[in-house]
Amino acid sequence: MAQKKAHEVDAWLARRDLQKLILLFYGPDRGLVSERARKVAASTGLSSDDPFSVVRLDAVEIEQTPGRLIDEARTVPMFADRRLIWVRNAGAQKALAEDVKALGQQPPRDAIILIEAGDLKKGSALRAAVEASEHAMALPCYADESRSVDGLIDEELQKSGLSIALDARQLLKRSLGGDRLASRGELEKLSLYASGQKQITLDDVRLMIGDVASLSVDDVIDATLEGKIVDFDVAFARLGGGQAASQVLGSALRQFQALQLMRGTMDNDGRSPASVVASARPPVFFTRRKTVENALASWNGDSIARALASLQSAVLQARRKSDLAEAIARQALLAITVESARRRSRN
Repeated sequence: MAQKKAHEVDAWLARRDLQKLILLFYGPDRGLVSERARKVAASTGLSSDDPFSVVRLDAVEIEQTPGRLIDEARTVPMFADRRLIWVRNAGAQKALAEDVKALGQQPPRDAIILIEAGDLKKGSALRAAVEASEHAMALPCYADESRSVDGLIDEELQKSGLSIALDARQLLKRSLGGDRLASRGELEKLSLYASGQKQITLDDVRLMIGDVASLSVDDVIDATLEGKIVDFDVAFARLGGGQAASQVLGSALRQFQALQLMRGTMDNDGRSPASVVASARPPVFFTRRKTVENALASWNGDSIARALASLQSAVLQARRKSDLAEAIARQALLAITVESARRRSRN
């Protein structure tokens, strides 16, 4: 099978098999999907500004014009020895999966195809087409684990010649990991703030990452999961500004990633919400267990995936438009709160 496990992806990319001409990056961490695709694109040596050598497509375009990907992949390059076809926002598009299947059977001679997708289920048409081909590779991108976050912290701080105190690192790690691009943004901000210092301290992290009381954040997340719109408004208003709003977005992202894993266990093993929550690792705090159990009963796998996509988009928008972070966070979380209320009313 042409696929790698999540922890194998970085090592494989470092020694990438150049015979694999179709690379599918997929998973809930859209930032990591994008980052890895960009690194591979840069390694080709092709200029991203050259429209003759680098073709960017949205999956919707391919769905509207079946065969478009095949045509682009088999177009003879004019000013380079090969072309890069870069597809974004892939998911359940039938035409895209069919084009990839055809190219997997008869790979292009002069093209590399990068595909960025969301969290594709095992057996989905696009994953199946890639995994069945000896000329392709499926590369999952999941939220950073503790070891990966440590490596990310070291990588970013070394660029600025900074070290970090142990207690500061521990606090920082708890604030990162939901989205790779968002995590890098926080580390870049922290490095800039500590410029001129030799070591980042606990106070530096508290100031720059956001010292929002965990209770306030949990109040917002719980109101969102329970569909309590009035409670959400009150809790969100207590957060106090864009920086705190960005943090609660990250917390919401991590909560829905946890829900996705638990819901997958429910669906695969036929277990009850209470059973899955009781055995969750890391454990769910006892005062929140009922809230999480009810959320698992209300939200199915597809709806959780849509909520994750919305939150990931909001995290990136809030980072890029910091002056609008509070409004972006409120809009995204309120929409999920309304959806929670709608789902709970059905049960």
